[in-house]
Amino acid sequence: MGRADARRARQGSARRAGKNGKKSGIRRLFTWKKLLGAFLGVCLLGILGFIGLYLYVDVPAGNKDAKLQSNVFKYADGSVMARVGQVNRETVPLSRIPKAVQHTFVAAENKTFYQDSGVDLKGTLRGIINTLRGKGKQGGSTITQQYVKNYYLSQEQTVSRKLQEIVISLKVDQKFQKDDILAGYINTSFYGRGAYGIQAAAQAYYGVDSDKLTVAQGAYLASLLQAPNQYDWAIASDAGKKLVQERWAYTLDNMVEMKWLTPAERAQQKFPVPKPPKPLPGASGQASYIIAAAKQELFAQGVDENEFEAGGWTVTLGIEKNRQKALEASVKRKLTDDLAPDRRPVDRDVQLGATSVDPKTGYVVALYGGAGYPKHYTNNATRSDYQPASTFKPVILASAMENHAVTQTGVPINPNTIYDGTNRRPVVGGTKPFAPPNEDQASYGKITVQTATNNSVNSVFAQMGADVGLDQVKKTAVSLGMNGAKMDVQPAMTLGTMGASPMQMAGVYATFDNHGEKVTPTLVKKAVQSKDGSDKEIPLKNPIGERVLSRTTADTVTSVLTGVVNDGTASDAVKNTAYKAAGKTGTSDDNKSAWFVGYTPNLVTAVGMFGESPQGGAQVTLKGAGGGGRVNGGGYPAKVWADYTENALGDGAGADFDLDTDMGAAVPPPAPPTPTHTATAPATPTHSPTAPTTPTGSPTDSGRPTGRPTPPTGGTTAGPPNGGTNGTGGTTGTGGGTGTGGTGTGGANGTGGTGTGTGGNTGGTGTGGGNLPNFGN
Repeated sequence: MGRADARRARQGSARRAGKNGKKSGIRRLFTWKKLLGAFLGVCLLGILGFIGLYLYVDVPAGNKDAKLQSNVFKYADGSVMARVGQVNRETVPLSRIPKAVQHTFVAAENKTFYQDSGVDLKGTLRGIINTLRGKGKQGGSTITQQYVKNYYLSQEQTVSRKLQEIVISLKVDQKFQKDDILAGYINTSFYGRGAYGIQAAAQAYYGVDSDKLTVAQGAYLASLLQAPNQYDWAIASDAGKKLVQERWAYTLDNMVEMKWLTPAERAQQKFPVPKPPKPLPGASGQASYIIAAAKQELFAQGVDENEFEAGGWTVTLGIEKNRQKALEASVKRKLTDDLAPDRRPVDRDVQLGATSVDPKTGYVVALYGGAGYPKHYTNNATRSDYQPASTFKPVILASAMENHAVTQTGVPINPNTIYDGTNRRPVVGGTKPFAPPNEDQASYGKITVQTATNNSVNSVFAQMGADVGLDQVKKTAVSLGMNGAKMDVQPAMTLGTMGASPMQMAGVYATFDNHGEKVTPTLVKKAVQSKDGSDKEIPLKNPIGERVLSRTTADTVTSVLTGVVNDGTASDAVKNTAYKAAGKTGTSDDNKSAWFVGYTPNLVTAVGMFGESPQGGAQVTLKGAGGGGRVNGGGYPAKVWADYTENALGDGAGADFDLDTDMGAAVPPPAPPTPTHTATAPATPTHSPTAPTTPTGSPTDSGRPTGRPTPPTGGTTAGPPNGGTNGTGGTTGTGGGTGTGGTGTGGANGTGGTGTGTGGNTGGTGTGGGNLPNFGN
């Protein structure tokens, strides 16, 4: 074959190959150069797309749900009373998490956390591929990515959300410090048992605050984040328990590798079995009233309500756990155990409220508001719709002394001033006619203010209010903490017809106890807001305010009120106590309320008992409650007070009042003068006894003669100083109202006779040989 033939053969063969050569054409199209170019083009497009995405996606505002926290209310000793909120989370700064515990989370989740850029590209790519393949939730994320997912995004598993996570994580890592990211991660993660964040988890699993966690406990909590429910020791299967122990050991071993633990320290660690789960402490029982009142107190001091309800607050109260329990037990023991609402319909109407205050600090140490939510929503300790009745009377006396008031005849008003205690005696000099009845229509005649206070004599204090001036009385009451808006300036206000709460009355009496420096009963000792990784303490008002009464006035009122406890309307309930006490009873019109407000040098407690119909809440009488007749302040209220006070005082039971006064029942009566010589008896009597002249300045409703020794109760007048020839007593002295008659002393060798006081009591017997007077009994 020649060259021409060979050429033609080759050309024919090429044409035949062209007809059947599709495969070779595909090869020419998909050369390795073209494939590489395409790959690089796709990569370039991906990079450009990612750059565009990076520029387009900003770090969003935090997820609203991730910001939700509970508010924690604590007792004075720091133990938790309740956690209240939609989410059980309390965000804490890293300063409240031990450094070693911080390291457990890094060791468990992301050993390169402090060096990486916030993203694990290999792990993330693996997660994206597995997501595309339908394998569900995948791990491999850094701490920064998990924080971004918790705080900025959602738990949704999609490619677009994963890409967002990467971009935001890179930006977050550039924008924030590693410690800020770690704090956010630890505080937003879910640990099981309904606990979000390490503080809630520390309480849920170990019953401690985050700053008290050990390394071993921190390693367990860090291990939980991989599978909270599966690894919760209380509900975990045997396999789950084995897995969490392995995870716990893995975490500690990584800490050794990172040189955060020494091998010796690692060897000492023992697996910390968590405590069994408990229900979250919530706002039930008395806590429901305490928390609601504490919140109102904070709002009144400028805390924004919406901001507070968003959570993140730790509120430490003045409530002392042991005293709170003692008050609740005393109410049950001395009142509710006596009630039988199934048999006595009136017992269904009984409500009781009480507030107990430390007079030196002003903090409320115990509070009783009622049966608790949802049985009774009104807080009986803070409600002010019932009359305080005669517990208001000490305010009138305080106003009289503070304003240097005098009686209608110009005699200064003090505990020794004598008034007319006649039942329904018309008030003289008042703004309008007023003649109130005394309890049980009793008439007392001429009595001192001390005796009138002991027996809660309405006619005396109605007249005293007119003598002081009702406007001045109101001014004093408001300065002591009572609500002037509920105080109508009318004669009846002297009987305590305004509205007042046990908390307000506790404040009034605490001011007496605090020597005249105002005490405003306060629940909240400290309020801290945890926000944006830091703690902010809110400044609060001091419960102890300025002086509103002179010390002499306040201490004199206290001295007078010891007589109510020792000899007056509260003596039956409070007698034979091992502590010094003062107080005042009160029973309102129609027996709709009954009160006792009492105090010792270290504790003030107001107890109010109220008649409230379960249907509609109308005020009704308490008469017949507990199976008795009228309910007086010296009954159930005083019994609850005495029982609680005995149990609540502790080491303070032996304290004595430090009083700067020379008046009132707490001041001992003056000692009789000591004879300076011995009288010699005459050989023969030379005269007969002569009748004394009637003393001038006889006691009236507004005063007593001056210059005479003042006995502790009535206006007693001494008999003539010397006995007669045969040793008979002198002429009978005149008793002042309920005072006792005096007797004279006998002559030289005789025995003094017995005088009879006009107050109805028998005079004492004088002794022979002296020239000094003896007072009647």
